[in-house]
Amino acid sequence: MIVSELWIYPIKSCQGIKLQQAEVTSKGFLWDREMMVISQKGKFLTQRQFPQLAKVQVLITSDTITLSLQDNSLPPITFTPTLQGKEIEVEIWRDHTIAIDQGNVVADWFHQVLELTPEKRCRLVRQSPQHLRPVNPKIATKPTPVSFADGYPFLLTTTASLAELNRRIAETYQDVELTVSMKRFRPNIVVETSLPFDEDNWRLVQLGNIRFTVAKPCSRCIITTVDQQKGNINKLKEPLRTLGTFRQFGEQGVLFGENMIPQNRGIIRVGDKLQILEVRA
Repeated sequence: MIVSELWIYPIKSCQGIKLQQAEVTSKGFLWDREMMVISQKGKFLTQRQFPQLAKVQVLITSDTITLSLQDNSLPPITFTPTLQGKEIEVEIWRDHTIAIDQGNVVADWFHQVLELTPEKRCRLVRQSPQHLRPVNPKIATKPTPVSFADGYPFLLTTTASLAELNRRIAETYQDVELTVSMKRFRPNIVVETSLPFDEDNWRLVQLGNIRFTVAKPCSRCIITTVDQQKGNINKLKEPLRTLGTFRQFGEQGVLFGENMIPQNRGIIRVGDKLQILEVRA
């Protein structure tokens, strides 16, 4: 088993950037979910409410970020991310923390992307290094920071599990060609495997020189039904509908992928081997 893909998503719910190697920090890959769009009340906004965020392409250079739309319906914008802006109280799920505003120009650009009315405003904010957001202490064995990801520093998915999902989708829709890309699940790490959902059994793994605690399976939501290039919602509610036929686990929800917490820092590269160090009882 080897690492086949690495991804970061610098702005939560916008398009990801595929990498050949990535730096592991305590709160996730460097630049992963470092920023997010918020409402005028400070609440995080995602593809759940605004699927068109999936069309926002992100390009990072040495000190600037360029944003563009997949369909070129708006001119691109380039801005310099800052840690010196106005501090804003923000809400992400049940967490309340302080983030740093990234300015009016980029906020106005996102206002157009989200097609908000004049009386509603949005802002782009960056995570403050002085106000770390913790992973759920009921899950993490020690205090662990996390970015603006939904709850955990890393999400791992496997190729065999996706292949099994697509096999079941094909059986259901024999007259319709419907194949789901791994992009629908917005993973950080994709591992090439041969046994579907073997990752359910993993407790501690090592990728290259980095060890990860496999904290819990990932509960999936409507974002999996959004085309991650076009920003369109699948009218058949796939792959969530098919996943629900065989991956529904009570109150845990519909599961695909594993949330992970790093035990050390370093670099992960495409081609690194995965070792299973411990399995669940």
